[in-house]
Amino acid sequence: MPLPSLQFHSTRIFSTLLRRRSMATIATTDPFSPTNTRVGWIGTGVMGRSMCGHLLKAGYTVTIFNRTISKAQPLLDLGARLADSPHAVASQSDVVFSIVGYPSDVRHILLDSTTGVLSGLRPGGFIVDMTTSEPSLAREISSAASSKHCSAIDAPVSGGDRGAKNGTLAIFAGGEESAVNKLNPLFTLMGKVNYMGSSGKGQFAKLANQITIASTMVGLVEGMVYAHKAGLNVELFLNAISTGAAGSKSLDLYGSRILQRDFEPGFYVNHFIKDLGICLKECQSMGLALPGLALAQQLYLSLKAHGEGNLGTQALVLVLERLNNVSLEPPAASNPSS
Repeated sequence: MPLPSLQFHSTRIFSTLLRRRSMATIATTDPFSPTNTRVGWIGTGVMGRSMCGHLLKAGYTVTIFNRTISKAQPLLDLGARLADSPHAVASQSDVVFSIVGYPSDVRHILLDSTTGVLSGLRPGGFIVDMTTSEPSLAREISSAASSKHCSAIDAPVSGGDRGAKNGTLAIFAGGEESAVNKLNPLFTLMGKVNYMGSSGKGQFAKLANQITIASTMVGLVEGMVYAHKAGLNVELFLNAISTGAAGSKSLDLYGSRILQRDFEPGFYVNHFIKDLGICLKECQSMGLALPGLALAQQLYLSLKAHGEGNLGTQALVLVLERLNNVSLEPPAASNPSS
């Protein structure tokens, strides 16, 4: 009796190995699709929640991890599976996306030797970090992934909460171009992918994007404060300039929010300060002077000093209002019964 039992178990193990090998071959050679690709997602905040939601709605099997489980609940309601660590996510996934807060978070969730993604990802798997982080860290992750026969792409995004919800984000990708092309069916669900070059180049592109946005935001809120002080109707002013040379995505996204005193974060002040700090660090390494960047970072630091770091970046207007002792907030309507 022991012999047939051994034969049965050996046959079963062999069949399992063949099935797993077959799955790995499919995932490697066929275009990614819901039928052959398991997705992992780490980070379900303002941006990540909507981005991951697009993958679930497209039919992908998604396993998620987030430190605050309540923030993951909308995705669990859509059918996502919950894992208790980044390692557990990776062990159940062919492609793992991450979008978290800071470079230290990226390093921990991806590279930790026991709980990190890379410790649980099978050979041939993909890591896609969509956090705005340090180019040098992106290169380090790519090297670590290569040593385990995996691929790593740095793919930070721009477009804010609305771009995440609408699937219209700009995605800046760095790494092997063939890997980026392989991932395109997944990227397309979130926005438009732009291949920027080798590992780290996606991060450099996003940092340049943040530099552009920083000075644009300063110009936007200064123009609004000036218009207010000049006695203009600021809403009419914004409508007037929106189709001219002063029009911008920042104006479209944030002009009306500022007028409505809506400072809910599409992107946190604290995270923007982090991004601009990385930019300044890279500038120092390059021997590059960007005074507009330095000024913008100081203004945003003023928001943080006032305890406003968890507001959206459009809260920059508060700094200009304090500097000039003015407020764009409309006066409270008088009580007719008084």
